[in-house]
Order: sequence, then C-alpha cells, then structure tokens
Amino acid sequence: MQVVYIVLPNGMHKEFTLRAAKIGKHVLCEKPMANSVADWQAMVDAMKRANRKLMIAYRSQYEPMDRMIAKMVKDRQLGPLREFIAGNSQNVGDPAQWRPNKALAGGGALPDIGLYCLNAARFLSGEEPKEVIAMVYRPESDPRFVEVEASVHFILRFPSALTATCMSSYASHESRFFRLQGAQGWVEMDPAFGYNGLRMRHGTLRDGKSATTEVQIDPQNQFAREMDHMSVCVKDEIVPHTPGEEGLQDQRIIEAIYESARTGRAVKLAAPAVPTRGPDPQMEEF
Repeated sequence: MQVVYIVLPNGMHKEFTLRAAKIGKHVLCEKPMANSVADWQAMVDAMKRANRKLMIAYRSQYEPMDRMIAKMVKDRQLGPLREFIAGNSQNVGDPAQWRPNKALAGGGALPDIGLYCLNAARFLSGEEPKEVIAMVYRPESDPRFVEVEASVHFILRFPSALTATCMSSYASHESRFFRLQGAQGWVEMDPAFGYNGLRMRHGTLRDGKSATTEVQIDPQNQFAREMDHMSVCVKDEIVPHTPGEEGLQDQRIIEAIYESARTGRAVKLAAPAVPTRGPDPQMEEF
C-alpha cells in the first residue's frame, strides 16, 4: 500500500494525514482539506518532511464536462467573462450526524457543498478572486443549525471584472447548477457537481442569432479519474493537479467569507504566493 485515501469528517483530516506521513504513505484527502489554515500548514509540512505527495480530491476538476468548460474559457470561446452564478443545496437530515457538528465539519453548508461553487468559480475562470462579500443564515428554531450555518450567499470579485454570485444551503431542496456568462457566449451545467447525471449546455451567437447546444459526453467515473491521476503522480514523481496549495487557497477564501458575514463588510483577498495547481492531468478528455 502506497496511498491512503482520507474520507473522514473534515475535522479528522489533519490527524490522519499526519498519521499517514509518519508511516511514509502518500495521501489523497477529501475536500475541504482542513478546518483552518493552521491545520493546512501542519498537513503540508508533515507531508513535505516525509517526502510524500498530498493531493486534494477535487473530483470536479477531473470530470470531463468541467474540464471542457475550463478549456473553452482558456480558448476564449465565450469571450471576456462577465458573470458566474452557482448554487448547491440539499436538505441535511438527522441533527445527530457529523455535518452539523462544528468541530467535525468546520462549518455548515459553506465548507461542505458551498465549496463546490467556490472552487468551480476559480477553476473554470482560471482566476483568483480579489474580494468577497457574504451573508450567512442560521434559523434559531432548527436543531440542525445550533453550531453551523444553514445557508451562505457570497459574491467574489475577480481582477478581470468577472463576478461570481454563489449560494449554498443545508435547508433547501436538492439543487446543483452553475452558469458562466461571457461577452460572446455562455455555458451551464444543470445538474452540476454530482457523481452522475450531469448535463451541459452551451449558448452562442451565430449569424446574429442565438443558438443553444446540449453537449453530450459519455459519463465517466470521477473518482476513478482522480485516483488514476494520483497513481500517475506517485509512479512518475509528478506534482498533483490539485495539491495542498489548492486546498489552502479555498480555505483562505472560506475564512474570508465567514469574516465578511460576521462584520458585514467586503474582505480583500491576497493573491496566492505560489501556484495552487500542478500540471494538467494527462487523461482521456472529451
């Protein structure tokens, strides 16, 4: 055994990453990587001392439709980007489960499912946000949300003038979607973020008329794709596409979202000091 896959509640990621590093194992860790920037630092430092790889399981970055959209943006098929709108919601059940426990989860809807909206905005645009403003909501009478928020709304502002408006809820009927709007076209996934059943549409202006195309791609196992990439990274000594630095950047923004919600003010975001992603994974695309 060379790799440990950590699929525990968020608050346990640090402990078991350190355990894996101690016995010389590489780590594939589920997102969110940690509950705090301090925990992230401890995890990365331990893996570096052990000379082992740390990859964060952002499975959507290995999913073919998401990868196609990122390439469309890179090739400027949508023109300059204007808006990104995303939502990810579900009704969380038993209040005794680990998700409403702040020590185990780190927060409510934001770090668990709101993270998909946040990471998609960063990954698909290829940009890093420079400012965020946010609000969170916690119904006082609901026993599920004694410790964590039920819902979060946040707006990210990017250097190119792109804005990303995102919402996530633990108290709404299941809904997962995003749309990326450019000056010359748009692309959307609805449903998005799920394990299967994804649907992608692309809107363009052709000969002065709007045209919409549904993009068909054979479904693939997202978990298999990210695990295959981890295997290649270990075997060929390659930096993972989604290393610990990608988890750190999201954690910094999550903490800024909570700060904005607490203070009622926009929070400035510093650019990452180092690249947050490794080379594009070499895998079958679309």
